[in-house]
Parts: sequence; C-alpha cells; structure tokens
Amino acid sequence: MTGVPASAAGGSSGAHGAPGSAATSGSQRDSQADPQSADLQNEEKPPRGAKIAAAAVNQASLWNVANLLTMLRLVLVPGFVALMLAGGGYDPAWRSLAWAAFAIAMITDLFDGHLARTYNLVTDFGKIADPIADKAIMGAALICLSGLGDLPWWVTIVILARELGITLMRFVVIRYGVIPASRGGKLKTLTQGVAVGMYVLALTGWLATLRFWVMAVAVVLTVVTGLDYVRQAIVLRRQGIAERAAALEETEA
Repeated sequence: MTGVPASAAGGSSGAHGAPGSAATSGSQRDSQADPQSADLQNEEKPPRGAKIAAAAVNQASLWNVANLLTMLRLVLVPGFVALMLAGGGYDPAWRSLAWAAFAIAMITDLFDGHLARTYNLVTDFGKIADPIADKAIMGAALICLSGLGDLPWWVTIVILARELGITLMRFVVIRYGVIPASRGGKLKTLTQGVAVGMYVLALTGWLATLRFWVMAVAVVLTVVTGLDYVRQAIVLRRQGIAERAAALEETEA
C-alpha cells in the first residue's frame, strides 16, 4: 500500500497549521491581556466615511431651518416695499398683499430665534442677519407708511432711533456682558407688529381709530423699554469695569 498513515497525515496538517494557530492564540492572548490597547486600535480607525459626513454637516450648518427663515425675512423686505407702493400705495388689494408679506416676516421672527436656541442651530450668520432682518422689515414698513402720509414721521423717527440705538448699544457693552430681552421688550415688539400691520391694511371707521391707540401704546413701550435698556447697559458697564479693576488688583498683589 502506498497510502499515508493517518497519524502522519494528521501530523503534517498540524505542522502546517501550527504557525497560524500560534499567531491566532498569541493575538488573542495579547488582546485579553491588554483590552485597552484593543479599544484604542478600534478608536483609531473611525468608521468609513465618518470624516466626509462630519465635513458635510459643517458645510450645511449655514443652511439650517433658523437661518433659512431669517433669509426669507430678508427676501420679503423688497417684496413688501414693492407691494406696499404698487398702485400708488393706496390700493386696498395691494395693501392686503403687503400686509400678508409683513405678517409672514413677523411670524418667522418669532420662530427662528427659538429654533436656533432650542436645537443648537446658532451660527455667526444668524447672529448678524437676524437683527438686521428684524430692523429691515419694520423700518421699511414705517418709512413706507410715513412716505404715504399714513403715519407721522416723528413716530417713525422715534421707533427707528430707539431700535438702532439699542442695537448699537448692545454691541458696545457686549464686552461686559449680554443684555437679555425683557418682557417689556417682547411686548413692545408684539405691539409694534400689530400696530404697523393695522396701518398697512386700508382700515376705516372704528378700526382706524383702534390702530391709532395701538400705535400710541407701541410708541410708549418703545420709549420706556429703551430707557430701561440704557439703564441696564450702564449698570452692566459699571459692574464690568469694577470686576476688571478688582482682577487687576489681585494680579498686582
């Protein structure tokens, strides 16, 4: 017989498989002996495409819902002005369409900031564009109304001076801290929106009288809350200067 004995065959296969078995068992012993090194090796190899996905998220962060709503408000400003002045500026149909554009802008203003803070969508673009969009749509409406003779110019000047002044003041004192929006400020914004919206519409009769009083309340809130923000800014600046002086004394000591 020329066959190979079973024991020899088994020994041959065992001899060939020994190095692999030794290597396998060795790697198993190493991983069991040092589980942290195995974890580090796994962590050093991120999932395929993870870097690409992270880069895509960073690039798309500008195009989040909050920023898109802000961009919509910016686009609505020239559209509102065109609708407001169409037909000579006194056509009730065009004024109604202008009111719709103004209402959309004011409603989106209520949501974009809340969405940005709630879902961590705050971006540098949003910080700059959001207040610009707010002031742009309100300023455009006030200027159009005064230009058409529907609203006294002094009302427009008071409101716009307050809004621009407080915005600039916030940037000046931001080195000392942030002035939070007060309840009075939020009520002022709401009252302004309602009053200007009523003036945009071609109202007559008792509704025209009502909008006069709503605007009067808005002007009062505009002035009162503006003075309160100035007071807060002065206090915040004094506190900031005092804290810096105390920190400087401690450093010198």
